[in-house]
Amino acid sequence: MEISLLYSGVNALILLLILSSPYKIIQKPIDFGSLNLLPTTDMASTDFGRLQFNPPGSVLKPQTPEDISLLLSFLSSSSFSQVSVSARGAGHSIYGQAQALDGIVIEMGSLPLEIEVHKNGEMESGLSYVDASGGALWIEVLKETMKVGLAPRSWTDYLYLTIGGTLSNGGISGQTFKHGPQIANVLELDVVTGKGEMVTCSPTKSSELFYAVLGGLGQFGIITRARIPLQQAPKKVRWQRAFYDDFETFTKDQELLISIPELVDYVEGFVVLNEQSLHSSAVAFPAHLEFKPEFVRNGRFKVYYCIEFAIHVNQVESIHVEKIVKGISRMLSYMQSHLYSVEVSYLDFLNRVSMEEEILRSKGLWEVPHPWLNMFVPRSGIKKFMNFLMESISPNEFEGPILVYPLLSDKWNTNASVALPRAIETGKERIMYVVGVLRSINPAICKMDCLNQILHEHHQIAQAASRPHIGARQYLAHHPSRIDWHEHFDSKWTRFAERKAHFDPLHILAPGQGIFPRVIVDLQE
Repeated sequence: MEISLLYSGVNALILLLILSSPYKIIQKPIDFGSLNLLPTTDMASTDFGRLQFNPPGSVLKPQTPEDISLLLSFLSSSSFSQVSVSARGAGHSIYGQAQALDGIVIEMGSLPLEIEVHKNGEMESGLSYVDASGGALWIEVLKETMKVGLAPRSWTDYLYLTIGGTLSNGGISGQTFKHGPQIANVLELDVVTGKGEMVTCSPTKSSELFYAVLGGLGQFGIITRARIPLQQAPKKVRWQRAFYDDFETFTKDQELLISIPELVDYVEGFVVLNEQSLHSSAVAFPAHLEFKPEFVRNGRFKVYYCIEFAIHVNQVESIHVEKIVKGISRMLSYMQSHLYSVEVSYLDFLNRVSMEEEILRSKGLWEVPHPWLNMFVPRSGIKKFMNFLMESISPNEFEGPILVYPLLSDKWNTNASVALPRAIETGKERIMYVVGVLRSINPAICKMDCLNQILHEHHQIAQAASRPHIGARQYLAHHPSRIDWHEHFDSKWTRFAERKAHFDPLHILAPGQGIFPRVIVDLQE
């Protein structure tokens, strides 16, 4: 590592030599303790998207939250005004959001794994919860809580993500309509702010930081612990799939399902473009479905849709669940005789994407570029959006799922930082849809020009969809300029910027998001 190319000045050289030392070295007036800053930057230079490659100057592998606090305290009070810091969890971002070009990446997985379950009755509140370190994976939390028959309520589709990572973005899945996103299912957080302050916060204690960090894209602090409420874990899950050949009927039935949360525990859906998408993430379902769609009809591509819904099953409720499934089925308008059902363990259901991951890895299609586009679309604009989206897709060539499913606005806390469509935030609409265009690019087929064209198309789709006639908003957003970020947050921008000025005034944190340029300190003032 060419230190002199990364930072200027004798003091900077001393700092990096100290931080990269494996020994305990004291440099007055700062005691760096056991900080271990390494020049091993390969993993921190990339992410799941394989679209951005920004090598940091160094990587910090903290052993305690105090190590993170020490680093940020020093950087926020020193002359190192060009050094930025990103927290990296599982590295599952798409556009380099957790990278820090020439800066410092904190590997959150280096923190000791701490998962402590508190069962109902052990605490005065009578509420069961789990305390988990920010670098813990959701799969690790699930396995630990299920040892005592408990589980968190709200999930993401993929469980090999960190607690701190999903809470910094939102955390959504098919349970969100019922329990809200993961950021609405948090009791307490430990956070290290951009100033290096270690703060325990909750809805009633340091609440401004609590809500800033939730969905805050890592801009205000680094989550080192989260307290997550738990519920009784079901024994099994009855998992249903129903197929449709009409989009409006498909969305009508999805909205019917989310209107009966007392019966239904999970609702998602996806577009069936081709044979690959027909069987995508369908490991638990029969390999040869009776559903034999005609993807080309009269010389034109025909698109189909699939609703997934699930009902939790406890051992004593199997007969009751069967009655519920039959009752719900009679309410739906799916294609005749195309309803499929399987019963799987709760763990296998929540961990379903990992089975698909194994298949993609075996085909060499996991560690490839993923130019994903995720949108929140108001109900009033979903048909226009889907028409616009489908015009840009070649169904026979598309690889990966296109998810489409509804969420309810009243399950989101508007104090959190996450940006929602204006119609949702103002209460004009109660339903919005998640649309996830989750492409996997085969480098042998789609070269750089092809990939750039896809990225350009996605940018155009996002730009057009954000205009008033649709009113959509990006989720897991990526924007090229601060003006675009200003438009993204819309009426929330002023509060977002004020929170940044309070909790990270020098703009040290999360440079990969591209929201705030690093503040340069003039030492002569």
